[in-house]
Amino acid sequence: MKALLTNYHQAPRKVRLVADLIRGKSIAQARAALLYLPKKSSPALGKLLDSAIANASSNGAPVDNLFVKTITVNKGAVMRRARPFGRGRSGSLRKTMSIVFLELGVSTKPAKGAKSPKKTSVKKTTAKKAAPAKVVSVDAK
Repeated sequence: MKALLTNYHQAPRKVRLVADLIRGKSIAQARAALLYLPKKSSPALGKLLDSAIANASSNGAPVDNLFVKTITVNKGAVMRRARPFGRGRSGSLRKTMSIVFLELGVSTKPAKGAKSPKKTSVKKTTAKKAAPAKVVSVDAK
């Protein structure tokens, strides 16, 4: 129920924007979000989600009740490149890669068609409202 994506060629800061959107969502909601999100990392995270689902189904977990339990994006390897600048100098460019770890969990919520047990209502007690504070104005001369 885990999947790992290493050496993904995009900065972790940009990948985290997409990862934050699918954290805690069900598989159907996460797939829909990744399908229509116009970010570069959306297809890669979609493939990672599919890989985690395949791992879960091969382990015998019910696919209908899965949700994204944890997704973390860490810094990976850094490619160092040079770029020419004025007066014969060069500057360094650092192209950071990402490592994405995704874990699925099994939800304990009942399916949409199933009935849940009745909850007993608890009587609320009302507290008296406090009197508003008096505002005193001071005239400065």
